[in-house]
Amino acid sequence: MPAVPLVIGLAGGTGSGKTTVANVILKRVGAHRIAYVPHDAYYRDLAGMPRGPGGVLNWDHPDSLETDLMVEQVTALKAGRAVDLPVYDFTTHHRTDRTARVEPQPIILVEGILIFADPRLRALFDVLIFVDTDADLRFIRRLQRDIAERGRTLESVITQYLDTVRPMHLEFVEPTKRYADVIIPEGGLNEVAMDMIVSRIETLLKAAN
Repeated sequence: MPAVPLVIGLAGGTGSGKTTVANVILKRVGAHRIAYVPHDAYYRDLAGMPRGPGGVLNWDHPDSLETDLMVEQVTALKAGRAVDLPVYDFTTHHRTDRTARVEPQPIILVEGILIFADPRLRALFDVLIFVDTDADLRFIRRLQRDIAERGRTLESVITQYLDTVRPMHLEFVEPTKRYADVIIPEGGLNEVAMDMIVSRIETLLKAAN
């Protein structure tokens, strides 16, 4: 393990394909070499959620996530200390009393919609990757995921997208594209881009050893 781990930030809009990119990196670089830290794990309970117009819960505002804890835990991993990641239940919208142990590894992969919006997180990243996918595809993927995995209805997903997801994307996610070292069109399906990224990660790891 290198003295200082390589920290990769992986951002992009909802449904852009970030998880697919993360899975490609985990598979090709080796999950045993990677500490995976998803921003979704740090969502607040309903009582601590920000609200939009009309009192609508806003899951896509930076204040909906406990980013202070994420900064603390990524910093700890970078220093070689294990952390206990929160476990969030998206069907009940509450953080559970369980945690997931994450051990320090040569690579720390941090993934989330809003991770580039926080300057403290950006300062921790050695490589910043933004997954850029057309809005219609992102919406369809989110619709499919929320219905299949989170027990949502078609109407509730559409309403949420129009009320908070789309405006928050335009305000907080899309502008952070400018911080990226690499922009990947179409996410993990872009084999050329993934080949280049995996090769670059391997090169950086070798240089650190």
